[in-house]
Amino acid sequence: MSVPHNIDAVDRALIVATQQGLPLVARPYHAIAEQLELDPEEVIARMRRLLELGVIRRIGVVPNHYAIGYRANGMSVWDVPDEVIDELGERVGQLEFVSHCYRRPRRLPHWRYNMFAMVHGKTRDEVEEKVAQIAELLGEHVRDYQILYSTRILKKTGLRISGG
Repeated sequence: MSVPHNIDAVDRALIVATQQGLPLVARPYHAIAEQLELDPEEVIARMRRLLELGVIRRIGVVPNHYAIGYRANGMSVWDVPDEVIDELGERVGQLEFVSHCYRRPRRLPHWRYNMFAMVHGKTRDEVEEKVAQIAELLGEHVRDYQILYSTRILKKTGLRISGG
């Protein structure tokens, strides 16, 4: 991965300080500012700029589903018509219980599914109920679907850079 030329040493230090998550305090940007000996307003402005540049893709919560009791994590895979997949994906992605939804190319003749929607639940029954809601939303466009359950956690982090 190349590093954009328009970030400086302070930006890099800010990325290193936040890439494993923001501190769990009332004012996380102030804590980062204190750690880096910066003004909190500068930290916030730089974070906004890094987001605009695409250096930081997003700031959000990444829950550890297993730690909070969601043991049944199912990737639902769907075979829907390519002509309507963008519209359908937008609708499915807006469901509160879908953590992410995206399009993938088919790998025919072995893999016919082109839309993926991750659903978490405390039990497989709960996941299956939620997937049934997706099926109802998709209606006549569903040609087939499956639920692929997670069996272990492979990765819960994004790309990391070193502090050097």
